[in-house]
Amino acid sequence: MDRSVVVYLTSYGFSSLGNSVAAVVLPLVVLATTGSPLDAGIVAAATAGPAVLSGLFMGGLIDRFDRRTMSIVTDLVAAAGIAALPIVDLVSELSLGWFVLFGIVASFGDVPGLTAREPLVPGVQRRSGIGFERIVGLRESVGAVTMMVGPAVAAALVVTLDGPGALWVTSALALVAALTTLALPRDVGARVADTPSEPPRRAAAQVVAGMVWLARRSPLVRAVTVVNLLLVTVLVAVQGLLLPVHFTVLGQEGRLGLVLTSLAGGMLVGSAAYAMASARLRRRTWLSLSLVGSLVGIGVIGALPGIGWIFAGAALVGLFGGALGALFGVVMIETIPDDLRGRVMSAQNALFTLSPAVGILGAAVLVEYASLETAGAVVIGVWFVAVVAALVLRPLRRIDASAGGA
Repeated sequence: MDRSVVVYLTSYGFSSLGNSVAAVVLPLVVLATTGSPLDAGIVAAATAGPAVLSGLFMGGLIDRFDRRTMSIVTDLVAAAGIAALPIVDLVSELSLGWFVLFGIVASFGDVPGLTAREPLVPGVQRRSGIGFERIVGLRESVGAVTMMVGPAVAAALVVTLDGPGALWVTSALALVAALTTLALPRDVGARVADTPSEPPRRAAAQVVAGMVWLARRSPLVRAVTVVNLLLVTVLVAVQGLLLPVHFTVLGQEGRLGLVLTSLAGGMLVGSAAYAMASARLRRRTWLSLSLVGSLVGIGVIGALPGIGWIFAGAALVGLFGGALGALFGVVMIETIPDDLRGRVMSAQNALFTLSPAVGILGAAVLVEYASLETAGAVVIGVWFVAVVAALVLRPLRRIDASAGGA
């Protein structure tokens, strides 16, 4: 395999692993330091807004400057924000204010980092000659692996090291990601030579340009974004509230983590299958199989059966969702113009960053004022609506017309 592909996937893996570990370690360190679950929630809420805004405004910079450089910078910012906490612990005493402050600093690297790494794919493809389907499929497989091992790594760090020690390791993962990206050939991050450069404009205008293109210019990208947003919101609600409550009722809280492992394992297989066999089926066929298969899986989970059935449902959702995610990723890369890719993907990632709050809050309201079973039925219903919409929307019915980068 070409060196640029290996370096890109390695960098993506370290960055994703760092995010996965941080998502578990940081709340646990906050809880251990302040002793308040509410403080952990405050830190999460305080960092969400800046993460979205920084991701939106970073899109314009990504479209104007070298994407390789911007990816390195965002990983360094994330590493510095996390590393600042154990440094403060050495000279002072950590408090809620410090966690909020440096959590916000680190958030300036999270969503922007995700956005900066996406536009590198065309450069990697040009350098390696490997099709988009294979690169994106392998990338999604790497993401599934980090999703599986991240919580285990985080748990091991918290058990074997004190809080500041675990944060040092978390910061180091982001630093290694930045250093790995530095090993990419310089031309990988360059803009397409024949893409006209836009004159510099105010940051707000850059953000609006991405949103306007997403809303008006491409029916296919708009349809993919809406469907993906619905599915992600539902999945977050299932993982973040529906299943935790269900497992608590069953008295099996300790097995909840295995569901995530089952989901990630399915994603690994599904994305790898798409990477290796994407050319054997039409995109429309991949889309239909993935949507229907994931609907069966979410139907099993939403029925809130026994633990074994939930594991099976999670594996199905991961399997077909992994292939679907890889397909959608390829479509985005092929359809969004190079000079707008950062801004459009920033707008998409901002929506996906907000979706956890919407999904979990919606599920919480249903459980609180209706019942757990009602929430499960709504989960199935929303997923069904997303699947039907994806199957009947005209842009997605013509998804094979987008195939041009394989």
